[in-house]
Amino acid sequence: MDPSLDTWDFSSPLISLWINRFYIYLGFAFGISLWICFQIVIRKQLFIFKDKNSKEKSVPKATRDLMTNGYISLQKKDILVSGVKIFYGSQTGTAKGFAASLAEAVTSLGLPVAVINLQEYDPDDHLVEEVTSKNVCAFVVATYTDGRPTESAEWFCKWLEEASSDFRFGKTYLKGMRYAVFGLGNSAYANHFNKEEEPFESTSEEESGTEDHQNLNSVVDVEDLGKIMNCVKKEKREKEHQEEKSTLVRNAVKGEASERRAMITPALREALTKQGYQLIGSHSGVKLCRWTKSMLRGRGGCYKHTFYGIESHRCMETTPSLACANKCVFCWRHHTNPVGTEWRWKMDQPEMILKEAIENHQSMIKQFKGVPGVREDRFEEGMMVKHCALSLVGEPIMYPEINRFLKLLHECKISSFLVTNAQFPVEIRNLKPVTQLYVSVDASTKDSLKKIDRPLFKDFWQRFLNSLKALAAKQQRTVYRLTLVKAWNVDELQAYAELVTLGNPDFIEVKGVTYCGESSASSLTMANVPWHEEVVHFVRELVALIPNYEIACEHEHSNCLLIAHTRFKIDGEWWTWIDYNRFQELVQEYEDSGGLANFSAKDYVAKTPLWALFGASERGFDPKDTRYQRKNKSKDISGC
Repeated sequence: MDPSLDTWDFSSPLISLWINRFYIYLGFAFGISLWICFQIVIRKQLFIFKDKNSKEKSVPKATRDLMTNGYISLQKKDILVSGVKIFYGSQTGTAKGFAASLAEAVTSLGLPVAVINLQEYDPDDHLVEEVTSKNVCAFVVATYTDGRPTESAEWFCKWLEEASSDFRFGKTYLKGMRYAVFGLGNSAYANHFNKEEEPFESTSEEESGTEDHQNLNSVVDVEDLGKIMNCVKKEKREKEHQEEKSTLVRNAVKGEASERRAMITPALREALTKQGYQLIGSHSGVKLCRWTKSMLRGRGGCYKHTFYGIESHRCMETTPSLACANKCVFCWRHHTNPVGTEWRWKMDQPEMILKEAIENHQSMIKQFKGVPGVREDRFEEGMMVKHCALSLVGEPIMYPEINRFLKLLHECKISSFLVTNAQFPVEIRNLKPVTQLYVSVDASTKDSLKKIDRPLFKDFWQRFLNSLKALAAKQQRTVYRLTLVKAWNVDELQAYAELVTLGNPDFIEVKGVTYCGESSASSLTMANVPWHEEVVHFVRELVALIPNYEIACEHEHSNCLLIAHTRFKIDGEWWTWIDYNRFQELVQEYEDSGGLANFSAKDYVAKTPLWALFGASERGFDPKDTRYQRKNKSKDISGC
């Protein structure tokens, strides 16, 4: 064989010519390809720019704003879903509001949107349909009491939990379902913050199979939904903090330092103003009690008038702290106030709070001048505040300067009636003398207290017991306030008796719960309100279990009775009323002596009138006034 046939001779002139021409043609082809690619890119960019400008007017302004701020980018990706279903579980309306906002924002994507209340949705019949559909299911769920779901979402969550362990459904029952979960919660509930989002995630993953499950965060074509929701939340937060930012700017101009935010947000201000509050500074408020209005007209005073001699038309109902550590089911304020376990807001000075509280109270009293039925003598007296009920809303003992505030009250010759929810034992021990100190004893067992008061503190029961022990060490007048909620806490007599022994209060007020109307924040109905005869029966049974206590007074109109320690029964007569002038003398001596001149509850007692006693024909109504029966009256839930 000729070896030249198997070997290329690259030194040959002909071969070298072919190689040179090959490189020339290759370079020419590469140049043409590069030019074509360049033209395609330029044309594509021009098309996108033109398309963006042509569509800009068709996109809603809110959506364009989101795009401008970089939260979403609608034109850069295809939306590969047929629609969005937004499910919400709401208690007070927050989650429902977020669902509506999300629906409005998603509408800008050109997608059909359905908003569904989980309370009206049957997952057994319909949830599996979402697996084969091209819908994205967004769940907006709130965390409520003790980290549990809201009442409207309770059945849905229960179904998820049961289905996840039910072999009849299997692990792939919801395989391929696309969903998103947006959890809502209050950061004050540290142990249960946003906890209700977890069951949705873990249960759905277990049902669908971890590998095949399509969480929204991994579905590229619909991730805009999450960005929209985040933007909705951001806008709401910005609205809440708008007033706070303005305050910070003003303080910066004045050269003042203020890092903490105001307790009263714009939303809270709007809600409380509608309820008739006069708000003071950044965390306080005052409101006119309905019994103040009643006594101005000569139509009788509240149970404090019957039990202790308060002049209701001269009583100012206020609080230096709108925040509370509980969310009691019977709260008259429907939980519009903030919650917290410690003071984390900016703080106003007590001098300013008291000054504006009195001014606002007097301003509300002035509105009754010339009103038919208002007695002129009562009106003049009402302009001079003599009593202060620190029981409006919130937890007044949380206010860091509560002792200074009390001192200012006493310097103005105003008596002090302070109510605490028994979650701050240290503050109770450090509290200086008040005219009368109340502790709310809404239940006598750990489980029922958790159910009724819905406290934030994890160690709420120990705090409760320690508060009662701190009360026992007080020298001035102390009171247990028991609110009876039918079918909730009326069968715990022996446990109540043990708590009375623990705190040894001077008095025990037992009052039937007041129904405050339908509220999404509470499940109470009129069926939970005990009749007055039922309250009397409960009190009789309780007194039989606690030695040295007897029934002293009654205020039938308020469905309330007073149990008093027998040390206030002197020579067979009750002395439950208060000598307010004597108290002011004693508290002044206490202040002048630097706390050395202590005094006790018996040092400022006054004799109880016969009409106020239990069993009297007046049933606690002052005969100096005229009882007025209103026809077709609507329920007035104001007052203490």
